[in-house]
Amino acid sequence: MEALILEPSLYTVKAILILDNDGDRLFAKYYDDTYPSAKEQKAFEKNIFNKTHRTDSEIALLEGLTVVYKSSIDLYFYVIGSSYENELMLMAVLNCLFDSLSQMLRKNVEKRALLENMEGLFLAVDEIVDGGVILESDPQQVAHRVLQSAKEQIKWSLLR
Repeated sequence: MEALILEPSLYTVKAILILDNDGDRLFAKYYDDTYPSAKEQKAFEKNIFNKTHRTDSEIALLEGLTVVYKSSIDLYFYVIGSSYENELMLMAVLNCLFDSLSQMLRKNVEKRALLENMEGLFLAVDEIVDGGVILESDPQQVAHRVLQSAKEQIKWSLLR
């Protein structure tokens, strides 16, 4: 049974979270049923925030999970994988998400700008990870696709 768990898998990412500087959820996407209920997710998010918001490190092991994280002004970004997941893969996802948002928000990665551009955030996350599988780690590609998608939506709304 143990050997099955350690087999390589494309399902690298268990969750992507963005919390504000009070530890409240701004964005959360869970890709498996590690935390099936909203109550369990909120408890996990509080725990993760309390363990990481005062540290300078970029990685933590928490509740049997590998957590990589980064903060910017009043935001905390988290990418979560299993305990045996490669931290560099998770860090690539974190950096891609952060750098994509940085481009899309013109380097203004803070709560108000993010809340005004939630649609772009959703599109960016979907470009980077699908169902826990990493699709893209190049922030230029992600930002370009999100902008293309936005242009398409504007075009179709004008044609209606």
